[in-house]
Amino acid sequence: MRTTLVIGSVLVWMAGCSSDNDHGKKCDPAQDDCGAGTVCEPVQGGDFTCFSPVLLRGKVLHAETGAGIEGALIQAADVNGAAVGTPGVSGADGSYSLSLPATRNKDGKPVAGDYTLRAQAAGFQAFPSPIRPALPIAANSAVAEGEAVRWVIEDAQTDIYLIPLSQAAGLGSISGKITAEKRSGILVVADGGSAGLTGYSDSAGDYTIFNVPAGNYTVRGYAKGVQLATASTTLAAGENKTGVDLAASANPLSTVTGSIQIVNGSGATSVILAVESTFVENAARGETPPGLRAPPPGTEPNVTGNFTIEGVPDGRYVVLAAFENDGLVRDPDQTIGGTKIVHIEVPGTSGNTVTLPESFKVTAALNVVFPGATGPEGVNAASLAFRFADDSSEDRYELRVFDAFGSEVWSDLAVPKVSGSATVTVNYAGPALEQGMYYQFRATSIKDGVPISSTEDLKGVFFVQPAP
Repeated sequence: MRTTLVIGSVLVWMAGCSSDNDHGKKCDPAQDDCGAGTVCEPVQGGDFTCFSPVLLRGKVLHAETGAGIEGALIQAADVNGAAVGTPGVSGADGSYSLSLPATRNKDGKPVAGDYTLRAQAAGFQAFPSPIRPALPIAANSAVAEGEAVRWVIEDAQTDIYLIPLSQAAGLGSISGKITAEKRSGILVVADGGSAGLTGYSDSAGDYTIFNVPAGNYTVRGYAKGVQLATASTTLAAGENKTGVDLAASANPLSTVTGSIQIVNGSGATSVILAVESTFVENAARGETPPGLRAPPPGTEPNVTGNFTIEGVPDGRYVVLAAFENDGLVRDPDQTIGGTKIVHIEVPGTSGNTVTLPESFKVTAALNVVFPGATGPEGVNAASLAFRFADDSSEDRYELRVFDAFGSEVWSDLAVPKVSGSATVTVNYAGPALEQGMYYQFRATSIKDGVPISSTEDLKGVFFVQPAP
């Protein structure tokens, strides 16, 4: 149960602010029979019991100034991308609080559950983005707080830094509700003739897409196993349009099948579908609807040949193989078959099974050494040098740097081959990098004028640290 306070225009969920008299009582999750201030949670190896909710607290902050951002929408999602717990809205200092479900031990300590965070705000790029993946937060990292033994997650990962848009004047928003049976964690895309603008539905099915220019839009929802009818709307400059609801559609879902071929390297990989209108061609990345992955979310990459993605809603997609950090990348040599980025339409011309005409060729990646080998990494802009593993058969390398919006900010397309070293080092010699902006470097090895390998899609991400 929860109590709601309205402070100005900011909605705040106050979890557990009433009596915790039902703490430890057996309960039925279908009946919601816990008292105020407690929730019905599963106990590891036991029954459901009433406990104080797990709280996740943090701040939404301006990436350049560190100031709090008021009015940001924050939602936690599970490993499948579905929204869980209560949503939150940040206060004047950027602070927020969410309540989360979690499996407990008999004493009420959270022992199972992994979450990621999403945040959106007017005038800022949404988090996560293709260049800024959200890192998982474990429920068992919660610590006890107060005499009522409330469990709280609050650390560096719960503070979210948003990157400001360069042009925010005249932008509005589109809001509505998913009215289908499955309504949480739906990727909602507004298409209006340029790049698709996105938002996610929360646990109640409500969604908002921020930073929408004036124009005519078709709004679609995407998630595995969910088929929604589209909606159309027109937005005036600066207008905050509401009531753009998405209802269930009777159209059948589709299946996408294909295969990958590992031409150099070992291991296994995964395949994902990205919504075509959100795809940034030069950075080869886009927004992936929850669940549209082979193997399913939460499973380690295991594709070595044939793959199948079921429950695909209608739409246009880009098929991406070896997108995750698995030591493999799509073969960059586009002079041979099976290496071009594949665009598909669902349903296909021959029905609800779309079979890719040829296999994806996948090869071993160039390993990133610095920065961003294991996750986004802070750098000193005055002495920035990129390091990655040498490809023994190359003639030269090409290196490019992109910002968080997918724009190329600098390149060196004639990096010489090395000898006697396991790594290649390239000093940054481009324009000044912005503090608070996220960037990614991507390197490609070239042999006889043809690309033969590259660094992985999600590695090499970095940001500029403040000067000492």
